[in-house]
Amino acid sequence: CFEEDFQTQVQGKRWPDLDTAQQKAYVMRLLDGLEVVNRDKRLKVARAILYLAQGVFGECNNELDVLHWSRHNNFLLYQMGMFTAFLELLNMEIDNSQACSSALRKPAISLADSTELRVLLSVMYLMIESIRVELETDAPEWKTSREAFKTELSFPVHSEEPFALLLFTMVIKFCSGHAPHFPMKKVLLLLWKVLLFTLGGFEALQVMKMKKREDLGLPPLPEDSIQVMRSMRAASPPACSIELIEQQQQKRSHRSRRPLMKQDSLDIYNERDPFKNDEAGVDEEENDDVESGIEGELDLMERDAIIQALPAQRPPIERVCFPKGLPWAPKVRQKDIEHFLEASRHKFIGFTLGQDTETLIGLPRPIHESVKTLKQVIQWLFTFSLFDPGEEEVQETACEILYRAMLYNLPQYMIALLKILLAAAPTSKAKTDSINILADVLPEEMPITVLQSMKLGIDVNRHKEIIVKSISALLLLLLKHFKLNHIYQFEYVSQHLVFANCIPLILKFFNQNIMSYITAKNSISVLDYPYCIVHELPELTAESLETGDNNQFCWRNLFSCINLLRILNKLTKWKHSRTMMLVVFKSAPILKRALKVKQAMMQLYVLKLLKIQTKYLGRQWRKSNMKTMSAIYQKVRHRMNDDWAYGNDIDARPWDFQAEECTLRANIEAFNNRRYDKPQDSEFVPVDNCLQSVLGQRLELPEDFHYSYELWLEREVFSQPIRWEELLHYQ
Repeated sequence: CFEEDFQTQVQGKRWPDLDTAQQKAYVMRLLDGLEVVNRDKRLKVARAILYLAQGVFGECNNELDVLHWSRHNNFLLYQMGMFTAFLELLNMEIDNSQACSSALRKPAISLADSTELRVLLSVMYLMIESIRVELETDAPEWKTSREAFKTELSFPVHSEEPFALLLFTMVIKFCSGHAPHFPMKKVLLLLWKVLLFTLGGFEALQVMKMKKREDLGLPPLPEDSIQVMRSMRAASPPACSIELIEQQQQKRSHRSRRPLMKQDSLDIYNERDPFKNDEAGVDEEENDDVESGIEGELDLMERDAIIQALPAQRPPIERVCFPKGLPWAPKVRQKDIEHFLEASRHKFIGFTLGQDTETLIGLPRPIHESVKTLKQVIQWLFTFSLFDPGEEEVQETACEILYRAMLYNLPQYMIALLKILLAAAPTSKAKTDSINILADVLPEEMPITVLQSMKLGIDVNRHKEIIVKSISALLLLLLKHFKLNHIYQFEYVSQHLVFANCIPLILKFFNQNIMSYITAKNSISVLDYPYCIVHELPELTAESLETGDNNQFCWRNLFSCINLLRILNKLTKWKHSRTMMLVVFKSAPILKRALKVKQAMMQLYVLKLLKIQTKYLGRQWRKSNMKTMSAIYQKVRHRMNDDWAYGNDIDARPWDFQAEECTLRANIEAFNNRRYDKPQDSEFVPVDNCLQSVLGQRLELPEDFHYSYELWLEREVFSQPIRWEELLHYQ
């Protein structure tokens, strides 16, 4: 499509030979072509623009040239207003009732039903991804364009909603069955990249967190969690009983019987692998790389570090020596200090003072020292009052605007995302009532040869993996950004995820052979872009497809697993009712199997999930899982006064968990009503409970008030008895 039109305009020249002015003139001509009435002509022009966005690969000799021209062209397309034009076309396609009704009548939907949508979404994705990534060599006008584009996506001027909300609407429309032809993989990928661009990634989030703490006068964070996790090493998985029996039988056949040895004591933990079973011996260590399939030195934050294949041969194995000391600084909550002082006062004095953490009169000296130590590591949180005095000033950030736009349909958005995640999970079985997520991967004509069938099978699996990756990443981004913006925004999203059965869904996802999922080879490397268009492709055979590439792991699936574990941690942290759901759904054996993946970050979040439910699992479980308990102690952050390993915590008692969720829900509704539903009736104005604010208000008093002021004092203040015993009673 590009060549047909380009050669009629610029004869005998190539796209790289044109100067900037000529390139802009041609792009303007393409923009005019998008406004024609004929649908087929519009599609041809859109495909020509897609060729530009992909990097005019027909004019390039190597992959670097393709990437260079793709980046150059995408900045040029944005500067000429191409994104706005494609946004209008996308709205037209979404509202195209004829395409929707045609798809609904078909017994089987294929790629042909979403051709126009896929072209539009591909161009928009390439523009956002190219402009989002910042390089040191970027020209000043590119940096200006990046900020303008980010503002355009975050703070809409012409429409009343951000661009991300349009994509969320497409997700709902697809899940409701009104538009089954929507290409969900491309929609979800684009939605993830839009949120990544407008809200910021994890490193940008860390910077925002530090700045907000500084603005609120809070002390800086003790460490950068991203850097700490980068320096952590993975541990070998705990061996199950069947494996131990097999290993013992192998040893007996190879060497004479050795005397029985006691289990490794915890005090030599720093010299040994915490999961390594002593009975496994040296043979297991030598074969460890083959058994586990993946080394723990993978850096999730640096993509370049894991693209390269792992070396086929490893150097001579040395015993791992862990650094002395724990990786995380300990923390304590204000609530923990209150509980500690409450118990101490009850023991030594006989009464308590509620939330007072300053008065230490009557307590022994060791208690004073304990409180001092606890306050040194206290976890200062961003606190928000439910009823702020007066008119609240809400900062118009990209996150705030997105939450306000999502608020009223947020439950539907979460349900739709989880429906698609369920359909894409490898453990899900095809059901008649489940949604069809393969509409944008199945061809019109089904394969007839073995090779075609194998290629389609790999394509389908890859398609599902990309969907899981997109949903897990965007959900984690939303949770982290909403938590920083306002805690009740985070709680609102979390609660609706829990109500939509997100916890059992994630556990179902992990209830599989997780090592097979991590090492899956559902990609054909010679068909990856841009390799496939600048190299001569070898002949694909069934044998080469079955062998796959040389990578020992799948970055995409590892990324998805870690994201899902982090989401599960976000949902259950400090929520005892949700922690009990982990226990009820028997998550401990499922999570223990996930420890077989030798990747430090993934193991950390698995151990966190095991730690929060240890107190509920009983003494026998703790006794038979001491290796796992040791790993939790060594890798997970310690919290002072936390009896996670013994089950003595008062929070482990069987409280009314339903009341806990109901109270949280009431607080969330009060927050949303106060901030986003401005009441007209003065009866519902929030009550001002701040003493200084009330005393500082100027009230209009009657003219004769100062004449009767002394009489009013005598009657209303001095003559009223003060019942001091009631004060103690309320405390």
